[in-house]
Amino acid sequence: MRSLLLVASAAIALSGPAAFAQDGHAGHDAHAAHQSADADGTAIAAAVAASTRSPANTARDPYRHPAETLAFFGVKPGDTIVELWPGGGWYTEILAPLTKAGGGTLYVAAPWEKGLNRIKEKQAADAATYGAVKLAEFPGTGAGDKVPDGGADVVLTFRNVHNWRFGGADKTADAFKQIFAMLKPGGTLGVVEHRLPEEMASALEEKSGYMKRSSVVGFAEAAGFKLVGESDINANPKDTHDYEKGVWTLPPNLTEGDKDREKYLAIGESDRMTLKFVKPAS
Repeated sequence: MRSLLLVASAAIALSGPAAFAQDGHAGHDAHAAHQSADADGTAIAAAVAASTRSPANTARDPYRHPAETLAFFGVKPGDTIVELWPGGGWYTEILAPLTKAGGGTLYVAAPWEKGLNRIKEKQAADAATYGAVKLAEFPGTGAGDKVPDGGADVVLTFRNVHNWRFGGADKTADAFKQIFAMLKPGGTLGVVEHRLPEEMASALEEKSGYMKRSSVVGFAEAAGFKLVGESDINANPKDTHDYEKGVWTLPPNLTEGDKDREKYLAIGESDRMTLKFVKPAS
């Protein structure tokens, strides 16, 4: 489903002062919430503009829409945030200064401990920005520290669900269960994933890097999550989803090298679903 769907929580955040009840006190609360949302947006914009980000990473902003994506997920600078499988730290470069400025806490969690090596390199090179970032193992096996159960306000994962599903043993169901345990009741799981259209063969998920929305939602709901919103912030209608070498054919990987390079650059990065789940409060 490509149309923008926002449920009540997201609608309130977007409607600002218009979201008030007849009771004057409720109206005041809604206005205060709008002011808070504005402040959070300013903080996110400042983190996206941080001078500590690498030029190569900021060049991906037009495709990944970090400010809009984090705002959609309701990320606040004072939150306890968990970023799963950060890779080279593309989003870590934004989340670290955001939480540092806002008094929040950032965990990065990945397979212990090779999956965290590039974040460790950032910490060694720039302790002022990344020194407070906490390292954890995910999925947890007992080899390293885990994110404390019930401690996170927000868990974020960007283009990783296909890796849990098809990166050897299928760890998807267990991964979502562990994420559910990390979050506080009422906490948010934000997922961005390469999108395979529902009408295309499900077998394409296995090697293409794309996943169907129904597959991702199914795993999340089986773990206890409720889908509360989705957005086409990261959609790309130019993506045909049918490349011999999968999603990695497109930028930034460009696995075909110079073959049809300009064609793939013109398409841009992959078509992505942006899904917001919550852990029910009770």
